[in-house]
Amino acid sequence: MALTDILVQLTSYPEATPVGAVEQAIAFAKAADAHITALTFEIFVRVPGTALSRSLANVESLMAAEHDRSIANARDLIEAFESTAKAAGLGHDHAVERCENSQVADIATEYARLRDLTMIPLGAAGGFSQYIAESIIFGSGRPAVVFPADGRGRRAGACDSIGIAWDFSRPAARAVADSLPLLQRAKTVRVVTIPDEKPIESRHSGDELARHLACHGVNVEADVEHAAGRAIGQVLADYAHARELDLLVMGAYGHSRIREFILGGATRSVLAEPPLPVLLAH
Repeated sequence: MALTDILVQLTSYPEATPVGAVEQAIAFAKAADAHITALTFEIFVRVPGTALSRSLANVESLMAAEHDRSIANARDLIEAFESTAKAAGLGHDHAVERCENSQVADIATEYARLRDLTMIPLGAAGGFSQYIAESIIFGSGRPAVVFPADGRGRRAGACDSIGIAWDFSRPAARAVADSLPLLQRAKTVRVVTIPDEKPIESRHSGDELARHLACHGVNVEADVEHAAGRAIGQVLADYAHARELDLLVMGAYGHSRIREFILGGATRSVLAEPPLPVLLAH
Protein backbone atom coordinates (compact mmCIF):
# COMPACT_ATOMS: atom_id res chain seq x y z
CA MET A 1 0.00 0.00 0.00
CA ALA A 2 1.35 3.42 -0.95
CA LEU A 3 1.59 6.16 1.64
CA THR A 4 -0.72 8.63 -0.08
CA ASP A 5 -2.57 10.16 2.87
CA ILE A 6 -0.40 11.65 5.65
CA LEU A 7 -1.40 13.50 8.83
CA VAL A 8 0.84 15.89 10.74
CA GLN A 9 0.02 16.64 14.38
CA LEU A 10 0.75 20.25 15.35
CA THR A 11 0.65 21.35 18.98
CA SER A 12 -0.68 24.81 19.81
CA TYR A 13 -0.57 24.64 23.63
CA PRO A 14 1.18 24.93 26.00
CA GLU A 15 3.96 25.53 23.45
CA ALA A 16 3.53 25.77 19.70
CA THR A 17 5.21 23.37 17.31
CA PRO A 18 8.14 25.16 15.61
CA VAL A 19 7.39 26.28 12.06
CA GLY A 20 10.51 24.42 10.93
CA ALA A 21 8.80 21.15 11.88
CA VAL A 22 5.90 22.05 9.59
CA GLU A 23 8.37 22.45 6.75
CA GLN A 24 9.96 19.08 7.54
CA ALA A 25 6.60 17.31 7.47
CA ILE A 26 5.67 18.86 4.14
CA ALA A 27 9.06 17.92 2.66
CA PHE A 28 8.50 14.32 3.82
CA ALA A 29 5.02 14.21 2.27
CA LYS A 30 6.37 15.65 -0.99
CA ALA A 31 9.10 13.00 -1.10
CA ALA A 32 6.40 10.34 -0.65
CA ASP A 33 4.15 12.06 -3.22
CA ALA A 34 1.36 12.12 -0.62
CA HIS A 35 -1.53 14.37 0.34
CA ILE A 36 -0.99 15.91 3.78
CA THR A 37 -3.45 17.08 6.42
CA ALA A 38 -2.45 19.33 9.32
CA LEU A 39 -4.27 18.81 12.60
CA THR A 40 -4.08 21.32 15.41
CA PHE A 41 -6.20 22.45 18.35
CA GLU A 42 -7.69 25.48 20.03
CA ILE A 43 -7.46 24.58 23.70
CA PHE A 44 -9.96 25.53 26.38
CA VAL A 45 -8.08 25.95 29.66
CA ARG A 46 -10.03 24.86 32.72
CA VAL A 47 -9.24 25.38 36.40
CA PRO A 48 -10.96 23.05 38.88
CA GLY A 49 -13.80 24.86 40.63
CA THR A 50 -12.36 24.87 44.14
CA ALA A 51 -13.02 27.53 46.71
CA LEU A 52 -9.43 28.72 46.28
CA SER A 53 -9.71 29.11 42.53
CA ARG A 54 -13.00 30.98 42.86
CA SER A 55 -11.34 33.36 45.32
CA LEU A 56 -8.76 34.42 42.77
CA ALA A 57 -10.32 37.34 40.95
CA ASN A 58 -8.10 37.04 37.88
CA VAL A 59 -8.50 33.29 37.24
CA GLU A 60 -11.10 33.80 34.51
CA SER A 61 -8.97 36.37 32.74
CA LEU A 62 -5.90 34.12 32.98
CA MET A 63 -7.82 31.22 31.45
CA ALA A 64 -9.11 33.47 28.67
CA ALA A 65 -5.58 34.67 27.93
CA GLU A 66 -4.30 31.10 27.67
CA HIS A 67 -7.18 30.18 25.38
CA ASP A 68 -6.40 33.19 23.18
CA ARG A 69 -2.74 32.16 23.06
CA SER A 70 -3.72 28.69 21.85
CA ILE A 71 -6.00 30.19 19.19
CA ALA A 72 -3.21 32.49 17.98
CA ASN A 73 -0.69 29.64 17.88
CA ALA A 74 -3.11 27.40 15.97
CA ARG A 75 -3.81 30.17 13.46
CA ASP A 76 -0.10 30.85 12.91
CA LEU A 77 0.64 27.14 12.45
CA ILE A 78 -2.11 26.68 9.89
CA GLU A 79 -1.04 29.80 7.99
CA ALA A 80 2.55 28.49 7.85
CA PHE A 81 1.32 25.05 6.81
CA GLU A 82 -0.94 26.37 4.06
CA SER A 83 1.68 28.67 2.55
CA THR A 84 4.44 26.05 2.66
CA ALA A 85 2.28 23.27 1.22
CA LYS A 86 1.03 25.55 -1.55
CA ALA A 87 4.60 26.59 -2.43
CA ALA A 88 5.55 22.90 -2.58
CA GLY A 89 2.67 22.19 -4.96
CA LEU A 90 1.37 19.57 -2.55
CA GLY A 91 -2.23 18.45 -2.08
CA HIS A 92 -3.21 19.48 1.42
CA ASP A 93 -5.95 20.42 3.86
CA HIS A 94 -6.22 21.13 7.57
CA ALA A 95 -8.44 20.59 10.59
CA VAL A 96 -8.71 22.65 13.78
CA GLU A 97 -10.44 21.00 16.73
CA ARG A 98 -11.66 22.87 19.80
CA CYS A 99 -11.36 20.95 23.05
CA GLU A 100 -9.65 20.69 26.42
CA ASN A 101 -6.06 19.51 26.66
CA SER A 102 -7.16 16.18 28.13
CA GLN A 103 -9.03 15.37 24.90
CA VAL A 104 -6.24 16.10 22.43
CA ALA A 105 -4.58 12.65 22.41
CA ASP A 106 -7.85 10.78 21.83
CA ILE A 107 -8.95 13.11 19.02
CA ALA A 108 -5.53 12.95 17.32
CA THR A 109 -5.61 9.15 17.52
CA GLU A 110 -9.05 9.07 15.86
CA TYR A 111 -7.72 11.17 12.97
CA ALA A 112 -4.65 8.92 12.69
CA ARG A 113 -6.79 5.80 12.26
CA LEU A 114 -7.95 7.15 8.90
CA ARG A 115 -4.52 8.09 7.56
CA ASP A 116 -1.73 5.97 6.11
CA LEU A 117 0.83 7.55 8.43
CA THR A 118 0.99 10.28 11.07
CA MET A 119 3.94 12.60 11.60
CA ILE A 120 4.58 13.92 15.11
CA PRO A 121 7.29 16.50 15.85
CA LEU A 122 8.81 16.12 19.31
CA GLY A 123 10.78 18.66 21.30
CA ALA A 124 13.92 17.75 23.22
CA ALA A 125 11.97 17.30 26.44
CA GLY A 126 9.15 15.17 24.97
CA GLY A 127 6.38 16.21 27.34
CA PHE A 128 2.82 16.61 26.07
CA SER A 129 3.72 15.83 22.45
CA GLN A 130 5.28 12.58 23.64
CA TYR A 131 2.02 11.56 25.28
CA ILE A 132 0.14 12.29 22.04
CA ALA A 133 2.71 10.20 20.12
CA GLU A 134 2.28 7.26 22.49
CA SER A 135 -1.50 7.41 22.09
CA ILE A 136 -1.27 7.43 18.29
CA ILE A 137 1.38 4.71 18.07
CA PHE A 138 -0.43 2.27 20.37
CA GLY A 139 -4.01 3.29 19.67
CA SER A 140 -4.37 4.11 15.98
CA GLY A 141 -3.36 0.85 14.32
CA ARG A 142 -1.30 2.89 11.85
CA PRO A 143 2.41 3.76 11.68
CA ALA A 144 3.78 7.06 12.93
CA VAL A 145 6.95 9.00 12.25
CA VAL A 146 8.30 10.91 15.23
CA PHE A 147 10.99 13.43 14.43
CA PRO A 148 12.98 16.14 16.23
CA ALA A 149 11.04 19.37 15.91
CA ASP A 150 14.25 21.40 15.57
CA GLY A 151 15.54 19.33 12.64
CA ARG A 152 19.03 18.97 14.11
CA GLY A 153 20.77 19.34 10.79
CA ARG A 154 18.95 16.52 8.99
CA ARG A 155 17.94 16.97 5.37
CA ALA A 156 14.28 17.95 5.53
CA GLY A 157 12.03 15.12 4.41
CA ALA A 158 14.86 13.01 2.98
CA CYS A 159 14.39 9.23 2.93
CA ASP A 160 17.32 8.25 0.74
CA SER A 161 19.10 6.27 3.46
CA ILE A 162 16.90 4.11 5.71
CA GLY A 163 17.86 1.78 8.53
CA ILE A 164 15.73 -1.04 9.96
CA ALA A 165 16.18 -2.16 13.57
CA TRP A 166 15.45 -5.89 13.27
CA ASP A 167 14.83 -8.38 16.08
CA PHE A 168 12.25 -10.69 14.45
CA SER A 169 9.47 -9.43 16.73
CA ARG A 170 5.86 -8.82 15.72
CA PRO A 171 6.21 -5.01 16.05
CA ALA A 172 9.40 -5.05 13.96
CA ALA A 173 7.70 -7.09 11.25
CA ARG A 174 4.76 -4.67 11.30
CA ALA A 175 7.11 -1.70 10.97
CA VAL A 176 8.86 -3.27 7.96
CA ALA A 177 5.54 -3.92 6.23
CA ASP A 178 4.26 -0.40 6.95
CA SER A 179 7.45 1.24 5.71
CA LEU A 180 7.71 -0.79 2.48
CA PRO A 181 6.67 2.10 0.18
CA LEU A 182 9.47 4.21 1.65
CA LEU A 183 11.97 1.36 1.47
CA GLN A 184 11.22 0.89 -2.22
CA ARG A 185 11.97 4.57 -2.88
CA ALA A 186 15.20 4.67 -0.85
CA LYS A 187 18.66 4.62 -2.39
CA THR A 188 20.19 2.72 0.53
CA VAL A 189 18.51 0.37 3.02
CA ARG A 190 20.38 -1.20 5.92
CA VAL A 191 19.17 -3.84 8.37
CA VAL A 192 20.81 -3.81 11.78
CA THR A 193 20.56 -6.53 14.41
CA ILE A 194 21.86 -6.20 17.96
CA PRO A 195 22.49 -9.79 19.06
CA ASP A 196 23.53 -9.05 22.65
CA GLU A 197 20.37 -7.03 23.37
CA LYS A 198 18.03 -10.05 23.09
CA PRO A 199 18.34 -13.57 21.62
CA ILE A 200 17.63 -13.70 17.87
CA GLU A 201 17.43 -17.05 16.10
CA SER A 202 20.00 -17.22 13.32
CA ARG A 203 17.49 -18.38 10.72
CA HIS A 204 15.54 -15.17 11.33
CA SER A 205 18.58 -12.90 11.07
CA GLY A 206 18.99 -9.71 9.11
CA ASP A 207 20.16 -11.79 6.14
CA GLU A 208 16.81 -13.53 6.02
CA LEU A 209 14.96 -10.21 6.16
CA ALA A 210 17.18 -9.01 3.31
CA ARG A 211 16.06 -12.02 1.25
CA HIS A 212 12.41 -11.15 1.91
CA LEU A 213 12.84 -7.48 0.99
CA ALA A 214 14.65 -8.43 -2.21
CA CYS A 215 11.37 -10.04 -3.32
CA HIS A 216 9.89 -6.53 -3.14
CA GLY A 217 12.71 -4.96 -5.13
CA VAL A 218 14.54 -3.63 -2.07
CA ASN A 219 18.24 -4.42 -1.92
CA VAL A 220 19.65 -4.15 1.58
CA GLU A 221 22.90 -4.42 3.46
CA ALA A 222 22.85 -6.36 6.73
CA ASP A 223 24.83 -5.11 9.74
CA VAL A 224 25.46 -6.47 13.20
CA GLU A 225 25.93 -3.90 15.97
CA HIS A 226 27.07 -4.96 19.44
CA ALA A 227 25.73 -3.05 22.41
CA ALA A 228 29.04 -3.13 24.29
CA GLY A 229 27.35 -1.99 27.49
CA ARG A 230 25.33 0.81 25.89
CA ALA A 231 21.58 1.20 26.33
CA ILE A 232 19.64 -0.01 23.30
CA GLY A 233 18.43 3.51 22.48
CA GLN A 234 22.00 4.79 22.44
CA VAL A 235 23.12 1.89 20.24
CA LEU A 236 20.52 2.79 17.63
CA ALA A 237 21.29 6.51 17.84
CA ASP A 238 25.02 5.85 17.39
CA TYR A 239 24.34 3.50 14.49
CA ALA A 240 22.06 6.00 12.75
CA HIS A 241 24.65 8.75 13.12
CA ALA A 242 27.55 6.60 11.89
CA ARG A 243 25.59 5.43 8.83
CA GLU A 244 24.14 8.90 8.15
CA LEU A 245 20.59 7.58 8.07
CA ASP A 246 17.67 9.79 7.08
CA LEU A 247 15.07 7.52 8.70
CA LEU A 248 15.09 4.64 11.17
CA VAL A 249 12.35 1.98 11.06
CA MET A 250 11.58 0.02 14.23
CA GLY A 251 8.84 -1.72 16.14
CA ALA A 252 7.25 0.03 19.12
CA TYR A 253 7.08 -1.94 22.36
CA GLY A 254 4.68 -1.13 25.15
CA HIS A 255 1.16 -1.29 26.49
CA SER A 256 -1.25 1.02 28.26
CA ARG A 257 -2.29 0.63 31.87
CA ILE A 258 -4.87 3.16 33.09
CA ARG A 259 -3.70 5.60 30.38
CA GLU A 260 -0.08 5.34 31.48
CA PHE A 261 2.08 3.80 28.78
CA ILE A 262 4.62 1.20 29.86
CA LEU A 263 7.30 1.41 27.17
CA GLY A 264 10.18 -0.77 26.06
CA GLY A 265 13.68 0.66 26.44
CA ALA A 266 14.32 1.62 22.81
CA THR A 267 10.80 3.02 22.38
CA ARG A 268 11.13 5.08 25.55
CA SER A 269 14.46 6.50 24.40
CA VAL A 270 13.21 7.42 20.92
CA LEU A 271 10.07 9.10 22.21
CA ALA A 272 11.96 11.04 24.86
CA GLU A 273 14.37 12.52 22.32
CA PRO A 274 14.38 11.14 18.75
CA PRO A 275 17.88 11.35 17.27
CA LEU A 276 16.41 11.46 13.73
CA PRO A 277 13.03 10.75 12.11
CA VAL A 278 11.89 7.33 13.31
CA LEU A 279 9.01 5.31 11.86
CA LEU A 280 7.36 3.32 14.64
CA ALA A 281 4.66 0.68 14.32
CA HIS A 282 2.94 -1.47 16.89
